[in-house]
Amino acid sequence: MLKKLKWFVVGIFICIVGFGIWFLDGALPIGTGYSAKYLCSQVFVAGRNADQVFEKDVKPTHLLFRLVTPKINYNEKTVTSKAFGFWKPMTAVYREGCGCTLAVDTDPKTLREQAKGLLLAPQKRSHTQWPSGSVVDLKNLPANMNKTKITNALENAFTEPGPDTMRNTQAIVVVLGNRIIAEKYAPGVTPNTPMLGWSMCKSVTNTLVGILVKEGLLDLYSPAPVAEWRSDGDKRGAITLDMLMRMSSGLEFEEVYGPFKDATDMLYNSKSMSELAASMPLGAAPDTRWSYSSGTANIIARIVTDNTGGSLLSFYTFLRKRLLDKIHAYSAIIEPDASGVFVGSSYMFASARDWARFGLLLKNDGIWNNERILPKGWVKYSTTPTPAAPMGQYGAQFWLNAGEKDKPENRKFPSLPSDLYYCGGFNGQIVAVIPSRNMVIVRLGVTHDDSWSHESFIKQVLEAVQ
Repeated sequence: MLKKLKWFVVGIFICIVGFGIWFLDGALPIGTGYSAKYLCSQVFVAGRNADQVFEKDVKPTHLLFRLVTPKINYNEKTVTSKAFGFWKPMTAVYREGCGCTLAVDTDPKTLREQAKGLLLAPQKRSHTQWPSGSVVDLKNLPANMNKTKITNALENAFTEPGPDTMRNTQAIVVVLGNRIIAEKYAPGVTPNTPMLGWSMCKSVTNTLVGILVKEGLLDLYSPAPVAEWRSDGDKRGAITLDMLMRMSSGLEFEEVYGPFKDATDMLYNSKSMSELAASMPLGAAPDTRWSYSSGTANIIARIVTDNTGGSLLSFYTFLRKRLLDKIHAYSAIIEPDASGVFVGSSYMFASARDWARFGLLLKNDGIWNNERILPKGWVKYSTTPTPAAPMGQYGAQFWLNAGEKDKPENRKFPSLPSDLYYCGGFNGQIVAVIPSRNMVIVRLGVTHDDSWSHESFIKQVLEAVQ
């Protein structure tokens, strides 16, 4: 009896160890992939200190990341991360002009070949008033602004409310009309530091679609041009670009960030993020269910890439000439995956002032310096609640504060204006546009807990401006 019990215990132990090895083998590429990609971008795009980034930004994100050891090659501009110093290595490669990319099912040499000829002439910012130039006057403020209140709001935003909180606010910019009326930065962050917006990139992807629609290259209401869905009898063929924009395609996609989940598998273990997303089956009939999906945003990104020439060079030329250079957002870059398609769900870097420029373009209905960049009615389309979103909280790649159709008071931020719409991202990123108050509010940071409240902060700012 004791002998049988002994072998039973040994068997259980072997099963537990085996399961642990299997789990780590599948889960660790997320840890090594995330840390390699994040560090690469923060060091070579944003110019931040690697040790500080790893300790303050990476490690608190997930327990897995504490098992990871990164190694930075400053000559080759690569970052390689390994678990326990040897397991599941992942390498991210920096390429001038398009930032960092994980080398999934490829190698650094091939990625560099892919980006040949990409060097675009850098734009110099003029010494004129923001938003066209670099000059910001914070002395001669509007008469309807309470300087004490706005100062207190910003100070509170950069103050940790508790000894163990991880709010980590890094930058704030407040725009009234067409001028910056307040801004503040954490140590090591400047008005020119490119900062990761995470899912705020989805809203930028929206504007790229808008430009292509304006130019007659895309039709919102035709079946989306996705090759994987063109087979006879494939019900996904009924999905339109409009349904993708409104996150109402019906495609299955698990927007959960953890081991063995669609979102993390796409971002850290896929050469082509759009192919993984496009391979998903229908979970509901098209346009009957709203389901937030980063996979959907990357399908749209491939559609944009295909319709701007299909190469890194053609896409980045389009991105700069049709959008970024026009609004003087010279620090901005959207990074691509290893297949050469920009990651429209997640990977745009821009300075806080350039994120504010993007918000200003939206507030001004897609017009910049009297030039219409987005189609007439595009902002209204983008900020109209998609019917299947229960609280009117989503439009077309934008978050809304509209509320329920028959109960507008039941909304995401009850104390804020219902016409507020925003780009939102992981770790507490936001570009909030409030047309009724003629304002844009940008907050960037790396928040690892629930100590940050967009609603409380924006409310304080609004109370400072009559």
